Amino acid sequence: MTTHSSTTHDLAQRKVQFDWSQTPLHWIPGDASASHLVNEINLILPAGEFWFCKVFNRARPLITDDKLSEDVKGFVGQEAMHARAHDSATVEYLQASGIETSGHIRRVQWLFDKPLGDSPWGVSLPEFLQRPWLVLRLGAIAAIEHFTCVMGKFALENSAWEAAGADANMVDLLRWHGAEEVEHRCVAFDLYRHLCRLPAPLRYLLDMLLIMLVVPVMLFIWNSGAAYMMRQDPQLRSYHPSVWRPWIWREWRRAAAAGFIPSVGWLLWQALRYLRPGYHPTDEADTEPALLYLASSPATLRAESV
Repeated sequence: MTTHSSTTHDLAQRKVQFDWSQTPLHWIPGDASASHLVNEINLILPAGEFWFCKVFNRARPLITDDKLSEDVKGFVGQEAMHARAHDSATVEYLQASGIETSGHIRRVQWLFDKPLGDSPWGVSLPEFLQRPWLVLRLGAIAAIEHFTCVMGKFALENSAWEAAGADANMVDLLRWHGAEEVEHRCVAFDLYRHLCRLPAPLRYLLDMLLIMLVVPVMLFIWNSGAAYMMRQDPQLRSYHPSVWRPWIWREWRRAAAAGFIPSVGWLLWQALRYLRPGYHPTDEADTEPALLYLASSPATLRAESV
């Protein structure tokens, strides 16, 4: 029987347990800026991933492929666990270290609740527009999931954190999350293609529009959130960090050159890869290394032993 699913195994929600009690604010020793640039992931991901879950749950009744429906169920379970894990890092690590996070989180939450909610800007859509609006958001999620996949691969392959003596608990969070992003990298793409009724040329134009929107918004939120934390850090506040000032972009370039985060140029290249003819998420990463890491993740093993 033909299936729209490209995922060859069942996706399981894995329990994890992180201990943030010994993680220093500057978890990359001697590099406060790079630590905060990566810490922004803890602020943005919970709201975004819960939004993914809401949109996917809206789409599930429309799925006519049993395997794809099971993939979506597994995806939602994994994304919900990601959100909870990053929430714990926000509360037990960042807030415990004296970083106020609620202001930035409220702005990110507003983005997903208002312009990207079921009723954008509070406007109830007529029935004939509800499916196109759902498919449009699924297309945006497919574009975002391309980046979470390649950044997951980056996390799995990155050796710069250990070389710098980075906190093992934070590295495990990034690799565990990244491994599951690699594992379920096809689900959003498969669901979007399953429900999108546009002919291929028009769908390609829509994909181009969505990736052109996703990249600048992603970069803006990422850097603005990092700046929000940096302004509270005694080591960095004198630089007046802001997404509108060159200093933070120079810090991004320096941290990327050290291997701690992807460079802006690398992210733009990934956007072009998403638009190449014949793109498919299976070509962007290998599932086997991801599963090997998930089987040995300290957070997973810790949860299993409880």
